[in-house]
Amino acid sequence: MFFYLLKRVMQAAALLVGVSLITFLLLYVMPADPARQIAGRSATPETVATIRQQLGLDQPLYVQYSRYLAGLATFDLGRSYAQKTEVTSILASRLPATLLLMLAAISAEIVIGLCIGLVGAVWRGTSIDNGAMVASFIGVSTPQFVAAMAMLYTFSVTLDWFPVGGYGELQHLVLPALTLGLLGAGWYARMMRSMMIEVLSQDYIRTARAKGASGTRIIFVHALRNAVIPIIAMIGIDIGYFMSGAVVVESVFGWPGIGQLTWQSIQQVDIPMIMGVTLLAATAVIIGNLIADIVAPLIDPRIKLYPTR
Repeated sequence: MFFYLLKRVMQAAALLVGVSLITFLLLYVMPADPARQIAGRSATPETVATIRQQLGLDQPLYVQYSRYLAGLATFDLGRSYAQKTEVTSILASRLPATLLLMLAAISAEIVIGLCIGLVGAVWRGTSIDNGAMVASFIGVSTPQFVAAMAMLYTFSVTLDWFPVGGYGELQHLVLPALTLGLLGAGWYARMMRSMMIEVLSQDYIRTARAKGASGTRIIFVHALRNAVIPIIAMIGIDIGYFMSGAVVVESVFGWPGIGQLTWQSIQQVDIPMIMGVTLLAATAVIIGNLIADIVAPLIDPRIKLYPTR
């Protein structure tokens, strides 16, 4: 286990360096000028040049990246151009809200998606199955902005069940988490339906039926354990997505997470902050996949983390 984790850590370090290089190159060729953004529209060329020099943006690309990489080795993500604060401290202040929303949203999409997919697989080919798949298709096809505004209008404006936005109490969490959960549940529903149909056609399921096992036992004891293995991998991917991808939902509901911070940083051409958010999301994907790899053998002992002699 130790050598497996060491190998994954080394792979993660190489992957993060690659992500940082690609992101740095994309930001370098971006037409927007961070120095001009900071100085303002009325600033003179001399002022812009001075700011560019202070930020080190007048240096060649390899010098800028080498300096950033040296800081990254000591977990120094630089200083935000817009907020004049260390990127690490800003991300740390936004991380609790993002983790809370991520946990609630993933829980919602798993419960909703697995239930819909399970119903579709059990009643395959019926009107119930067709309705479940139509619902999942609508979920994956609806834009985040449309879903968020519909939830806001229905449950906050019309029914007045939840606040329009904010952060700090459970009632503030329900609508953004449910919105993300409903949008993501379609993917889980389709995957669960496909896997359950495949598993239910296996020989050991037919053997269990021949031995007189009840339908409930076959589904929840024999079939479900094998069907959820791909779902675990999807959860690992979702961890990285929710770490920075819930931009629209966080903006609509005023949720002070990293997704909202990402959008603000892009608008302000805040390169250190964009780099920090990107690396954080990449780290979340790596950690999520590692957790999925470790959990999978606990569910199915036939899966091995590493080959045995």
